[in-house]
Amino acid sequence: MGFDEDTSAVVELGVIGGTGAYDLLRKKIIQGENLGTIETPFGASQPIFLVRGEFGSFFFLSRHGVERRTIAAPFVNYRANIYALKHLGVRRVVSWSAPSRINEHFVIAQYVVVDDVIDETRNRPRTFFDGKAFGLIRQNPVFCPALREVIGRVLDELNCDFAMGGTYVCTEGPRLETPAEVRKFSSFGADLVGRTICPEVFLARELEMCYAAICCVANYAEGTIHRDESAGELFDGFLTADEREKVDESLARFPGIIEAIARNLSESVPECECHRTMQSRRENGEIGENWRDWLKA
Repeated sequence: MGFDEDTSAVVELGVIGGTGAYDLLRKKIIQGENLGTIETPFGASQPIFLVRGEFGSFFFLSRHGVERRTIAAPFVNYRANIYALKHLGVRRVVSWSAPSRINEHFVIAQYVVVDDVIDETRNRPRTFFDGKAFGLIRQNPVFCPALREVIGRVLDELNCDFAMGGTYVCTEGPRLETPAEVRKFSSFGADLVGRTICPEVFLARELEMCYAAICCVANYAEGTIHRDESAGELFDGFLTADEREKVDESLARFPGIIEAIARNLSESVPECECHRTMQSRRENGEIGENWRDWLKA
């Protein structure tokens, strides 16, 4: 279980950081006790930090590395990361990512609390239940409505520019998308395109964990605007200097947003059905109460 020794309280919030999380750790903007990696049946997780706050604590891990971006999205060990958080007692997961904009309704540096996803990944292990039927799970709602409501309330309290709702399409990567692919995704109704939410959200659901994602619109999807390339810059310099500054400012606000979410959750536990995903299988005797046994052959 995940216990905060100072407060003797169970730490139920886990945060998975995306683009820029490594910078926040390296610059000690996010500070916590480094618990190290956790060995799981699926390999080692990313290093996990216990961040203690006055009004609520949380576990934090950076998907792409600790010192810098060392792991591209298709090579992240999503199963190990989610398993490790569950092992520590986490019941609610907040992830952040920095996708590109497809739908011009959204603006650069805006936060989006997405409510649906299109999975365009191809080669990633996407279930804990290899060779079993346990993964036959409804995906509506995809993201926990109660946790999304908490996030929306926090963003509003902090006077952030944000949108509630949007569809995120997750591609395999590590390359960026072609203009034709972006046009296809737009025809599907996708608003944002990134490379990290899948299979993370599905894995959390299999282990009966709430999961919600905060996206910071960090770039334009290929073909949606036309600007000259700038060699040596991430995404080849699609952003103007002013836009880049706004994105950096939005990413820098994530620690304060997460602390406010932790505080809100410590004051009031939202009700949802996420922790009953596998209830029917428990009731018919297919599985027991110990979630670790579900994953054994």
